[in-house]
Amino acid sequence: MLGRVFQLLFVPLAINLIAISDSFVDAGENDRPNIIFIMVDDLGFNDLGCYGQKVIKTPCLDKMAAEGIRFTDVYAGSPVCAPSRSVLMTGLHTGHTTVRGNVGKFGVRGLGGRKGRVPLLDSDVTVAEILKKSGYVTAMIGKWGLGEPQTSGEPGKQGWDYFYGFLNQRQAHDHYPTYLWRNQTKIQLRGNHDGKQKQHTELLFIDEAVGFIKRQAKNANPFFLYLPLTLPHTKFQIPSTKLYDKQPWTKNEKIHAAMVSQIDSDVGRILALLAELQIDKKTIVFFCSDNGAHSRWEKRFDSSHPLRGKKRDVYEGGIRVPMIVRWPGHIAKGKTSDTPWAFWDVLPTLAEVGGAKNHLKHSIDGVSVLPTLLSKPQTELSERFLYWEFFERKFVQAGRMGRWKAVRFAKRPIQIYDLKKDISETTDLATSRPDLVSKFEKKFKQARTKSKNWPSPID
Repeated sequence: MLGRVFQLLFVPLAINLIAISDSFVDAGENDRPNIIFIMVDDLGFNDLGCYGQKVIKTPCLDKMAAEGIRFTDVYAGSPVCAPSRSVLMTGLHTGHTTVRGNVGKFGVRGLGGRKGRVPLLDSDVTVAEILKKSGYVTAMIGKWGLGEPQTSGEPGKQGWDYFYGFLNQRQAHDHYPTYLWRNQTKIQLRGNHDGKQKQHTELLFIDEAVGFIKRQAKNANPFFLYLPLTLPHTKFQIPSTKLYDKQPWTKNEKIHAAMVSQIDSDVGRILALLAELQIDKKTIVFFCSDNGAHSRWEKRFDSSHPLRGKKRDVYEGGIRVPMIVRWPGHIAKGKTSDTPWAFWDVLPTLAEVGGAKNHLKHSIDGVSVLPTLLSKPQTELSERFLYWEFFERKFVQAGRMGRWKAVRFAKRPIQIYDLKKDISETTDLATSRPDLVSKFEKKFKQARTKSKNWPSPID
């Protein structure tokens, strides 16, 4: 049956073998769609009009949601950059993935000058490697953050045919850098030398993406374009705030709003290009953020509303993110889904979409959510255990099972929240629900393997 998902053998360490479904992608190589996965940086759950934003203008993304499916309960891999991207690439949550934080105990010194940058390992299998084995041309344009130069985490060693952008995540904070990378070559941005600001990376990345799509539209093989953009991450830098100059706001408020609207315009440009090239019906496009909002922008944009917390929190405001998926002719228009899933489900989902399930021979935490994308029943997703761990400030674990959310800081008592009645996580129910405390405590013990780079107080 289309969308039937089955669970393979249970393996040690509570890691599930990949579960995928039989679908149309097996019909033949010519039926495999192009895949574009757009991920922005520090966008809040409430920063888009289709998620409730009242001030910032996002007509293109609102239209994308109207033409596809909008998810309300999708989760990033982590509340910060590098581990969230590691989860996305490997299909392993932060209890198992290689990169579990921005800074590790034994990492290398990064291009930005900070020690502790941990690269992906040669043994890691990324979604790019899986799709490449299935005949996809793979390209990443934007921010990588999972491997410094001459490490095992370099993009070319992790399945990417083509790379243009930042290797180091700290350097990606500046939207007017003096150089970027094209594969292993450093490309000087002369317009940004000597303090000038003439080459904004957002515009460079979109131009590069447009060029790649145009070239690949003529290719017999499908393409996978991963577009991890760096807006609206601070620094507050944007070529123009014209759209909001008349607003009685602070300078940074105007820049943030302009950053989000720039993203919106750029997504619209890409979608228009797919239609112009007549490949929109054979291209599935994802849009999401890497974690929650850097700032809540209270009483201005309310970027995290109605969620508790923001970036660096394992409360919902730090990990629940927008997710819109569009695929004309396959994904129904104007759908909204509250099915919970997470970044570790992306690898198996894209593998199934791309007909690459025969190349999935290793253990991961994710399952394909393609049936859910296609509005097919997938009831096993609703009650399964989702897991996060985070190491900045204090070690913290979080989990979700159905409507229930648990948070534990180090060895302190577990907190329990009912997300169905209390999405803002205001009322801790641990005292009245000892059964859930016990259940989550057991899950937390089973969910992780030890990491030399991120040792925890419970090891």
